Amino acid sequence: MTRILVVDDEKKIRDVIETYAKFEGYEVDTAEDGMIAVEKCKDNDYDIIIMDIMMPRLDGYSAYKEIKKFKEIPVLMLSARGEEYDKLFGFEIGIDDYVVKPFSPKELMARIKVIVARNSGAKDEHERYSFKGLEVDVDGRVIRIDGEQVNATPKEFELLMFLIEHEGYALSRNQLLDQVWGYDFFGDDRTVDTHIKMLRNTIGPYRDYIVTVRGIGYKFDSEQIKDEE
Repeated sequence: MTRILVVDDEKKIRDVIETYAKFEGYEVDTAEDGMIAVEKCKDNDYDIIIMDIMMPRLDGYSAYKEIKKFKEIPVLMLSARGEEYDKLFGFEIGIDDYVVKPFSPKELMARIKVIVARNSGAKDEHERYSFKGLEVDVDGRVIRIDGEQVNATPKEFELLMFLIEHEGYALSRNQLLDQVWGYDFFGDDRTVDTHIKMLRNTIGPYRDYIVTVRGIGYKFDSEQIKDEE
């Protein structure tokens, strides 16, 4: 059974999410602040965390950073603030989704389903892609550059995987939003540009594999970097 940790200092919010999540068949645990969430993650395994940003003692972003030190758990952030800066900051540190309060519980459940499905999908054991010095370990969700593992956010990894799996195809920003984020994105499609920039920085010397297609979006082209003679 899928286990969810709901973290919010408002009991009403926790209760609403718990009610809807249990109706969907999820097992739910709750915490009223970030510090309790960190301790619960040390002692328990969860498939996804739904966490408010503004909380006493330890805010959601800080709690997420602490949890990442010892476990990789998908996180959907809740916030009363809807500024683009807040969303992009969250994506840059690796969160999977961001929902602004007040929210529709049904929409929230739909987004949870997408994240859980994306992170639990079966993969062939040790399936890998290799392009010169860029190696992507699908099963281990690891990116290596010239043999060295690099730090990539979950969204960077998923974006790179989708581009690789559709190598040679020019993919629009809307296609990337729909397929990588998993739902019709409500906001500015410059989010894709931001993540592409982050991904290019992550893969460093092999950044040219990700090609900008003017007026459309992006594509992956492994012929962009030739082996040196």
